[in-house]
Amino acid sequence: MASHHTSKQRLALAICDFLSTSATDGTLTAEDKDSVDVAINCIAESFKVDANDKDAVKASVGSQSLLSIYSVYEKLKASTGGGGGGAAAAVPGASGSSASTAEPTEEQKKEAEGLKSKGNAAMAQKDYPTAIDLYTQALKIHPSNAVFLSNRAAAHSAAKDHTSARVDAEAAVAVDPSYTKAWSRLGLARFAMGDAKGAMEAYSKGIEYEGNGGSEAMKKGYETAKRRVEEMQAEEVSLPRSSPSPGTGAGAGGMPDLSSLASMLGGGGGGGGGGMPDLSSIMSNPMFASMAQNLMSNPDLMGNLMSNPRLREMANQFSSGGGMPDLNSLMSDPNIADMARNMMGGGAPGNAPGSNQNSPGQ
Repeated sequence: MASHHTSKQRLALAICDFLSTSATDGTLTAEDKDSVDVAINCIAESFKVDANDKDAVKASVGSQSLLSIYSVYEKLKASTGGGGGGAAAAVPGASGSSASTAEPTEEQKKEAEGLKSKGNAAMAQKDYPTAIDLYTQALKIHPSNAVFLSNRAAAHSAAKDHTSARVDAEAAVAVDPSYTKAWSRLGLARFAMGDAKGAMEAYSKGIEYEGNGGSEAMKKGYETAKRRVEEMQAEEVSLPRSSPSPGTGAGAGGMPDLSSLASMLGGGGGGGGGGMPDLSSIMSNPMFASMAQNLMSNPDLMGNLMSNPRLREMANQFSSGGGMPDLNSLMSDPNIADMARNMMGGGAPGNAPGSNQNSPGQ
């Protein structure tokens, strides 16, 4: 009976289950299957277990698998500094053996909670390095606490260390998938690292665990990530059509043809009839260089720019000698302001009003 198996026998069954799954899910080649079958039989015989007893296997691994259990261990190891990854820097001198694997005592849990509360206070004061240090101290006492991991992920995000934030958030959801703040912080970290699809998946999981369609903050994060994924897909489709052909004056780096923009504003280089300054002097300005970089990465922005009626009106006035319009009035137009933000680079979904992504857990 499964209940009579020792810990080592249950581990042997989990290993057999992992090997059997690997032989059928495409992890191993068909040529390896015979060798794996032999290994399973040898392990089962040596530990006196039946690898074909589904009830015994299920009792040994529960709802998890050996691979998923090991994945949790790897994430926890990385988050406490043993993995040598991004979060390791937050624990100077830490190693994989420094974090206790035993369940902390009630007194230790109380101490860890006190450190977390101090970390929350540091977060409220925007003292992110201190908050990270305090959460790290709490994690040394209780390394498998999803709230501590999630809070440190929020502190890393606030400090713009999105790689470490992702490591902590992934560890948090591995420990406790039902702690939905961790999914939100994972979505924010992935989005900030340019992984919009991964962010969308994280927010989707958060919505699933929240139930009832999810919170407004989680849904907003999901929709923002989804829009970015759709934008990237549209860019991939339009890229061949947007690529400049030889002889159009585009540079080798894929710079879009700005001649239409220059003519729209009253002339090309050298100061045309509308007083347009030399293009080279414009591009020496860091702000305009950043705008041009965003135009390069999003060809649709150029089309939107050329088709905006307010900008057309401005160009006509400028080229006819009527002078430059009031820019404050121009930027009061929400469409123009939104376009300018896109050209200068947008924000991550977690920064949306009401999302409260960096608010520490309780």
